[in-house]
Amino acid sequence: MNTPRRSSPPSRAPEPPLHLTRGGVSLVLARDKGGVPEVLHWGAPLGDLDDAALTHLAAARRPGVANSSYNLPRRTGLVPDGARGFSGTPGLEGHRVGGTARAAAPSLVEWEVRAPAEDADLAVVTCTSTDDEAGWTVEVELALDDAGLLHARTAVTNSADGDLHLRSVLTALPVAAHATELLDLTGRWCKERSPQRHPWVQGTHRRDARRGRTGHDATLLMVAGTPSFTFGTGEVWAVHTAWSGNHTTYAERTPEGDCLLGGGELLAPGEVVLRPGETYHSPQLLGSWSPAGLDPLSHRFHAHLRGVTPRARTERPVIANTWEAVYFDQSLERLSELADVAASVGVERFVLDDGWFLGRRNDTAGLGDWTVDPAVWPQGLGPLVDHVTRRGMEFGLWVEPEMVNLDSETARTHPERVLGGREAPPPEWRHQQVLDLQDESAYADVRDALLALLDELDIAYLKWDHNRDLTDATHDGRPAVHGQTLAFYRLLDELREAHPALEIESCSSGGGRVDAEVLARTDRIWPSDTIDPLERQHLQRWTSLLVPPELMGSHVGGPTAHTTRRTHALRYRAATALLHSFGIEWDLTGLDEGDLAELRSWIDLHKQVRPLIGTGRLVHPDHPDPAVLVTGVVAEDASAACYVVATVAATATQHPAALRLTSLDPDRSYALSEELPPPPGGADFSGGWSAPGNVLTGRVLAELGVVLPPLLPEEVRVLRAVAVDTSA
Repeated sequence: MNTPRRSSPPSRAPEPPLHLTRGGVSLVLARDKGGVPEVLHWGAPLGDLDDAALTHLAAARRPGVANSSYNLPRRTGLVPDGARGFSGTPGLEGHRVGGTARAAAPSLVEWEVRAPAEDADLAVVTCTSTDDEAGWTVEVELALDDAGLLHARTAVTNSADGDLHLRSVLTALPVAAHATELLDLTGRWCKERSPQRHPWVQGTHRRDARRGRTGHDATLLMVAGTPSFTFGTGEVWAVHTAWSGNHTTYAERTPEGDCLLGGGELLAPGEVVLRPGETYHSPQLLGSWSPAGLDPLSHRFHAHLRGVTPRARTERPVIANTWEAVYFDQSLERLSELADVAASVGVERFVLDDGWFLGRRNDTAGLGDWTVDPAVWPQGLGPLVDHVTRRGMEFGLWVEPEMVNLDSETARTHPERVLGGREAPPPEWRHQQVLDLQDESAYADVRDALLALLDELDIAYLKWDHNRDLTDATHDGRPAVHGQTLAFYRLLDELREAHPALEIESCSSGGGRVDAEVLARTDRIWPSDTIDPLERQHLQRWTSLLVPPELMGSHVGGPTAHTTRRTHALRYRAATALLHSFGIEWDLTGLDEGDLAELRSWIDLHKQVRPLIGTGRLVHPDHPDPAVLVTGVVAEDASAACYVVATVAATATQHPAALRLTSLDPDRSYALSEELPPPPGGADFSGGWSAPGNVLTGRVLAELGVVLPPLLPEEVRVLRAVAVDTSA
């Protein structure tokens, strides 16, 4: 059989590269002699470059030809392409059943590149190519926003006869070769976002998430940087795959010198099949760069998420959630009493958790039947909602719309609505299965049940849970995670369209669904089911690589944590929640006036610093003692800051050690004070830097810092810095 030969791309005269620069970041895109675009640089700002300078830059980046290699320089285009000699992970893979196109994957050589408009909100470059032999049309969009965050997305259209079965559509971005260390995150339930670091050597470090949700073990970011980078030092790059279903994020170095960070959706065979003319859009790959460690890198993600969160509000209400206070033991009398005490300490939103709906006396039954249980609430939820709102609080409600118990009217009446591909149902997880939202009747019923609640009751907030992985997820004989994820997004969108003021929290047995795409549709995430403050000090720190503090729920629980059985003082529990979306998950009805007064003082302090939390820069000043973690929020104009200093080990190792307070204005003067009296037995900070009238410049505080006294095990202090005018 004679096989047609692929013609070589026509050689063309060099044209100046495109230079996008915004938010202190530069991106340079050039085309090789065959017309294939490639990213020559992403990272440090390059200043003003004219066409001649850009042409010289492209020439300086041209690779040579090695022995025992291709006759022409091998370059990795915008889409890594094995047909052009790329030896790593291909950007596009698929196959056809029927039709005339024979190539398994495209080789894209004739690209149209559309430069950004001068007055556009984003600096956007769109690159489009069609491979007639393979029958693929591919569009890659690259955009820099005002914060310097890079948005990248790949779209594939089937431009030939016959169905195109996609295997993968990945987007990859090059980073500098001197980024030789990787950081990603892993974890499990109640131990989410645990960091792991290692050298970035040749090969592929790939983090696949096949749970049907983001996953407790999923890495939020894949970070590459110079050796030993910290929150405040080192040059770093990171990417995030913005998708709530199965996905991958990877780092790859090839022997030819490629250094790539990439990601995309994980597709099962037959999951996405494009008919002629149909298009698939990959998830966004968000990329951030920083010259000075992880904190500035995170600020770019934070700016983006603050801009896309549906109900952007800088000051999140203080929440009381009923779960660890009452669990399934619900009654109007008990919850009304809890609401009264919550209102008296300054709570602004009261959330009724699991247990209110039909047959839900424990976690084995009821999911799927979203009507109020008359056995527990004979008058419905209206009296409780009225009581809460009369006390000046908003009312919130827990739901888990994507799940179903087999012991429910929904499952008994419609067993076909349980998501699964085999005759036997998937293994149970927390006694529940997944509701097939791609079944239009199932989707309509759950949507209408939620709308009925929202139409009838004054509900300001839904805590939206998702308590299991998707196992054997099949719909109409095909893999179904992709479709289930889209149906979930559609359900959120329809509820928000019907009730524009409604706020939604993304919970997934704690932190199992945390990603930028779900945060484009929700207003808060629950990062973990543990509210043990020692665990929270760590997991909130690493969750904040992506999520800004005001979008991250953090609650004050009872003295002994329900998940770990550790006991902590109220000040440690409250200070851990102080700089986040503050809440309470504790039976307040048993507290004496002393405990209530102390809790009230912490809520008052949170409300004082709350304007900073939603608009300021979250910082984690590096401390030489690994037993000390510092979390701070600095006003955008650097006029004020609040820092929480916590010990996270049995004993600190290097006291006294100076604490350097970063991100303040180096040329302004600040009065520094401790916010609350020291704990019993704790060393007093009074005198020295905190004495009345003493001020220090931001430069001194960042370069020299202030000395801390010895801190007790699992102790916490809160420091405030306020700019003062010393010109008088």
